[in-house]
Amino acid sequence: MIEPAFVLLLFNLAVAASLASILSRIPAFQRMLLREERSITQRLEMALAFGTIFGAGAAARVFTGSYQAADLTLAGAYLAGLLGGYVTGMVSGILMSLPAMFGNELLAMPLYAAIGVLGGIIRDCAPDTGEIWRYSPVFDILGSWRIFRQPRLGYRLLISAGLLLSEALRLAGLYLFRPKSIFSPITLDSRPLELWIGALSGASVLCAFLPLKIWNITRMESRLSLQQRLIAEARLAALTSQINPHFLFNTLNSVSSLIRIDPDRARTMIYKLSSVLRRAMRNTDVLSPLRDELAFIDDYLAIEMVRFGEKLRFLREIDPAALSVPVPAMLLQPVIENSIKHGLAGKLEGGSIWLRARMLDPQRLLLTVEDDGEGIPEEKMEDLFGNHSGIGVSNVRERLEVLYGEHYRMSIDSRPGQGTRTEIEIPAGKTA
Repeated sequence: MIEPAFVLLLFNLAVAASLASILSRIPAFQRMLLREERSITQRLEMALAFGTIFGAGAAARVFTGSYQAADLTLAGAYLAGLLGGYVTGMVSGILMSLPAMFGNELLAMPLYAAIGVLGGIIRDCAPDTGEIWRYSPVFDILGSWRIFRQPRLGYRLLISAGLLLSEALRLAGLYLFRPKSIFSPITLDSRPLELWIGALSGASVLCAFLPLKIWNITRMESRLSLQQRLIAEARLAALTSQINPHFLFNTLNSVSSLIRIDPDRARTMIYKLSSVLRRAMRNTDVLSPLRDELAFIDDYLAIEMVRFGEKLRFLREIDPAALSVPVPAMLLQPVIENSIKHGLAGKLEGGSIWLRARMLDPQRLLLTVEDDGEGIPEEKMEDLFGNHSGIGVSNVRERLEVLYGEHYRMSIDSRPGQGTRTEIEIPAGKTA
């Protein structure tokens, strides 16, 4: 027949794993775990969190008279000290012990406060704080001689020794004081006592080990996500920085062609260029309101109209609700440049470009750039997003991928002799 105390210890492990999994999905708790250095305020916040969470388990046991497996106060106090330091451990131990004190378990507060401090002391002994997260109670017994040569192996044993010492203090309290002065999953009447003490000690070690492993996985996932976001931001900054010199070189080439044949128009073009560059250099944000992008397009087209004169016509149809929607900085200029370069530049009579912006719904913005130019031949369409098409359109697509992941749509429809239509559909104010 399976002893009730043995079942209780197994349930302790299940509760420890379940509780750790639930906490690991709470964003505030994730941020708490990611911090390696904490201010005194953050330490107290951590103590309040641990004290409330593990204290609730103790309260469930004390005030219901059952649910003993929910009481993980010993492991909780030790973990609080191990992860937050002795101040966090001591305050957490005091808060966790309050339900037990109301249940007349008078040894609870000094015991769990001491265990919290013990966890903090062992934290201070760590070669580095990351070693705490690498803790495992399993080690190579045959290779244990390496402990004297590798302090990290010795530190992992120290963590286990601290847990065993904590359990020894609880059992000493049971032995020296009346049995109800402190809660323990086993009693001193259990037989054989040595077996139950060993089972209880092993359960205490595992009740601390399981949350550490689960929370460490959460920390690693959060750090990986952060690194991926930093890589994406760096890639986005590199892509954005490509546009300015690309646009500048194209404009300077146009100026150089006008200097000899029309100095006045070249002078006007340089003045417009300075206005555009001033705006581009001032804009360091990844996203900017659509109205700012439209102002930039006005300045850009003023330069192009110096080149083309009345042959270039630009029409806008803008939904007022779309003006405040954030869009990637300098999103439209490469697309409009593509229309001019591939559609209108070779057309003697010139042509028109239409820019439309409308809200498909409160969460989606549709931008359309359309021209009535010569269109793009089919063989060039295949390479339009490739490395051979230059920076413009391929750059736009890459930035959209970095910012929105799969939550965007970009399509180019072009028919020779009829023009080109580019559509960009993006979330309104949402990035990946």
